[in-house]
Amino acid sequence: MAHGIKLEDHLERHLKGSDAVRAAAAQAILAIARAGCSIADLVGAGPLAGPLAAVRGESNFGDTQKELDLKADALMIEALRSAPVAVVGSEEMDEPLVLSPGAPLAVAIDPLDGSSNIDTNAPIGTIFSVLPMPQDAGDASSFSAFLQRGRHQLAAGFLIYGAQTALVLTVGEGTQIFTLDRSRGNFLLTTHEVRVPEETREYAINGSNRRHWDEAIQLYVRDCEQGRDGPRGIDFNTRWIASMVAEAFRILMRGGVYLYPRDARQGYGQGRLRLIYEANPIAFLMEQAGGAATNGAKPILEILPTSLHQRVPLVFGSREEVRRIVRYHTDPSSLAERSPLFGKRSLFRV
Repeated sequence: MAHGIKLEDHLERHLKGSDAVRAAAAQAILAIARAGCSIADLVGAGPLAGPLAAVRGESNFGDTQKELDLKADALMIEALRSAPVAVVGSEEMDEPLVLSPGAPLAVAIDPLDGSSNIDTNAPIGTIFSVLPMPQDAGDASSFSAFLQRGRHQLAAGFLIYGAQTALVLTVGEGTQIFTLDRSRGNFLLTTHEVRVPEETREYAINGSNRRHWDEAIQLYVRDCEQGRDGPRGIDFNTRWIASMVAEAFRILMRGGVYLYPRDARQGYGQGRLRLIYEANPIAFLMEQAGGAATNGAKPILEILPTSLHQRVPLVFGSREEVRRIVRYHTDPSSLAERSPLFGKRSLFRV
């Protein structure tokens, strides 16, 4: 398919001609894209837009909130008011926010992923998940609208604000990438069918936390570090940007695997990333691109959430490498070179 198709035309073709709920999802995606353009302008202006990295507070869950976090949240919510969205759940809000009671959609967002990189000129982004409102949700202000498995997502994606601003999107028919044409303010299709290579020689993990990892993760990383002289028999590269959207974009482009496991630090025992508005949308994108995502024991999209801000361990990327990491935790006997060493509990068991 030729490049240059507008996001609006893509959604018209794939969503608006279908049932009313999927057509509503198209309106929500366009609203998110509009807000993304405004956020991209702020990011592009950097310090000219003010002290965007200044700390403005802390959520009830212990996360630091910076100026750009709050600005991005406000821009996203204001844009979604014009869409058929009943309720929004955001990383920046303790509870869901009701917008249009009776509307058919619930939207979950991480308004600004990678905010530790705001003042470093590294890529940051917005992650979103579009869900149908359950018929039995009752009061839209309740959390029940978001307590659906990721398989129920109508659409998911992320915006990445870097040297280029791109929208990575799935509506359940593959994963596409749209690039912002800044001169016209339009997102244009630039990659129609993203395919993540099944195998890889590249992994991303924050190695500074090695001492806190369970033995399974330590052994996996050690095997990769030993390269062709170790049990893997091939050399690996390692990456870590501290911005999940940047890691995900790279993996979509050339393969790789990303690991953010639970560990022994206080507050990290159940993982650190949020299931509903971080792990689920990334998992949906990866699976639609031929990749995989897991908490180490089961696919991310099969986990039934119990709370809006629930945390999970997360591994995603090239399918065969994700499967191997799962075996390090759940079926060590299938890894002959390592099977005698697995005597401790799994890092991912929840």
